[in-house]
Amino acid sequence: MFNITKKSIQWGGETLTLETGKVARQADGSVIATLGETSVMANVTFAKEAKPGQDFFPLTVHYQEKYYAAGKIPGGFFKREARPSEKETLVSRLIDRPCRPLFVPGFKNEVLVMATVLSCDLVNDPDIVAMIAASAALTISGVPFMGPIGAARVGFAHGAYVLNPAMDDMTKLRDNPEQRLDLVIAGTKDAVMMVESEAYELTEDEMLGAVKFGHEQMQPVIDLIISLAEDAAKEPFHFDAPDYSALLDRVKAAGETEMRAAFALRDKQERSNAISATVDLIKSKLSEEDLADINLGSAIKALESGILRGDIINGGARIDGRDNKTVRPIVAEVGILPRTHGSALFTRGETQGLVVTTLGTGDDEQIIDALNGNTRSNFLLHYNFPPYSVGEVGRVGSPGRREIGHGKLAWRALQAVLPAATDFPYTIRVVSEITESNGSSSMASVCGGSLSMMDAGVPLKAPVAGVAMGLILESDGRWAVLTDILGDEDHLGDMDFKVAGTESGITSLQMDIKVAGITPAIMEQALAQAKDGRMHILGEMSKALSAGRQEFSAHAPRIETMTIPTDKIREVIGSGGKVIREIVEVSGAKVDINDDGVIKIASANADAIKKAYDMIYSIVAEPEEGKVYRGKVVKLVDFGAFVNFFGKRDGLVHVSQIAGKRLNHPNEALKEGQEVWVKLLGFDDRGKVRLGMKMVDQDTGAELPPEAKSKDEQPEG
Repeated sequence: MFNITKKSIQWGGETLTLETGKVARQADGSVIATLGETSVMANVTFAKEAKPGQDFFPLTVHYQEKYYAAGKIPGGFFKREARPSEKETLVSRLIDRPCRPLFVPGFKNEVLVMATVLSCDLVNDPDIVAMIAASAALTISGVPFMGPIGAARVGFAHGAYVLNPAMDDMTKLRDNPEQRLDLVIAGTKDAVMMVESEAYELTEDEMLGAVKFGHEQMQPVIDLIISLAEDAAKEPFHFDAPDYSALLDRVKAAGETEMRAAFALRDKQERSNAISATVDLIKSKLSEEDLADINLGSAIKALESGILRGDIINGGARIDGRDNKTVRPIVAEVGILPRTHGSALFTRGETQGLVVTTLGTGDDEQIIDALNGNTRSNFLLHYNFPPYSVGEVGRVGSPGRREIGHGKLAWRALQAVLPAATDFPYTIRVVSEITESNGSSSMASVCGGSLSMMDAGVPLKAPVAGVAMGLILESDGRWAVLTDILGDEDHLGDMDFKVAGTESGITSLQMDIKVAGITPAIMEQALAQAKDGRMHILGEMSKALSAGRQEFSAHAPRIETMTIPTDKIREVIGSGGKVIREIVEVSGAKVDINDDGVIKIASANADAIKKAYDMIYSIVAEPEEGKVYRGKVVKLVDFGAFVNFFGKRDGLVHVSQIAGKRLNHPNEALKEGQEVWVKLLGFDDRGKVRLGMKMVDQDTGAELPPEAKSKDEQPEG
């Protein structure tokens, strides 16, 4: 009934197995990849013809994590996997980015890739397994895919690279000083296609070494996929790349001169308007047959690409007049919004980000429900890219994959310089509003985010800046690396290479390649140019702010931490939370207690924090013999007064210890509800508290100098 093909290798200390032929047999390609006890099923289907008039390649990738894979039931009310989580969105992008450039040029049939996590051992992260499974499914499906690709994760600990480190080692990398890198890499046998990383100030050589290491280590995986395909691949789908050279010649004849003039304009809006007008001019000169040709869009793009790329590769200026290494003019401003905790406006050429930082308490931490359990994050970065930022109209909805991906890249870049939660017990939320875009807005978010947090008083280890690099690589082998690329250079170039970091090293590297052929020499030059660009940007940022402010905004909360014995937590919370609610109501401060006995007290009012601190301290601390306390008389009896002096603790002031003269009854000097100063004299044989008043100045609380006993003083007893 089944025609099963199964291949296995030992890889990174685990067994990697690819299997096809048993499950999802109606898909064009279906592979279950298993590493250790983590299994991902990838299914590929593709339309056998393109939709009429289709002028783009409709590839859709969905990565899904099923909670049953880790023996879990989803949280929330509905108990069903619903909208994609942030990780599912990011892994979908990880699969899409290296695969998309490897489809035969001109192929516009719809392709769907679905990767589903079936089992997760909480050791081997399913994202790498999903990339391998998707590559294998594409390779055996018959779709015109020029793969396969391999994938690997690279760590860096104790000066050595680590292949596929365990999930626990990569969780909260900021809290694990031994691990300095989480890098995901994908590529073909000959070239690296994609890199995504979170690093902790690695040098350029260390990052390049990690990329080389990952590419070497993925080679057995590529060989395994080829071996599977040799036994199980379907007949290749017949597809001939369209030859639109004649159409391109007619397009050039109709408007190449005007297009060159349009690309010569320096201002983005003027250039965009001129390019649009030239496209309309070209179409007006073409025949009805040419206008109906689905390759017309490709021909016009080829004309634009040839002009932009040709000028650069031949040593000319870029479309805005810069050379290959110059960063556009930068203006950095901080503290521009009066009510926010921290704000910055970062402008680089025609790219601008308004970035705002908000400080919160432990209640504001994000709870992440994932396969490997619930975790909490005290650093959030959200990126928004509205249509007006590029002068367009469009529908505004929930964040798309691009916005989530760009926000995560900026998050990774800034994560490495955050203070430890024990040193800075705040939840930090950074929001980047992209107000203009022509070039890398994610790197503007990094620069603006760094400035915004420093403006809010976050003590960053060092400022962080980022820069986007581009590449023009011609078929004859000539190439040029571009610093601080424009939107057109990104669209028509061959590489998007983003590097962020401090003066000391790289904190994040993201690379996407559109062509197979990036050599180590090209990457080395790109990293070197990126370092120069980063240093220049850091210098410009320092003109606005070079370190975190010493004072918080008047509107930001203050947080004080205290640690109590864990056996006292119950007393602070009280039955049903009664005690802690009273503390919050009386003091006006927010109080958060964790299971380790760490208490965070937050308020914009310093007095509220002190009151809450004192109330908690009075519950958990033990009174000290010989110390003076403020108390309240709660009960009068014939032999003395009971005073509540230390939280809920009461003690007896014997009638002989109330005043420096003989009293027949305590009511001669005291009344219930009266506030008094008392000194803790000690404890009797039964552990009862003995207090005294007569040795304390009742106006100031200061202890009086010792005096001889009055002759008429009543003896205690």
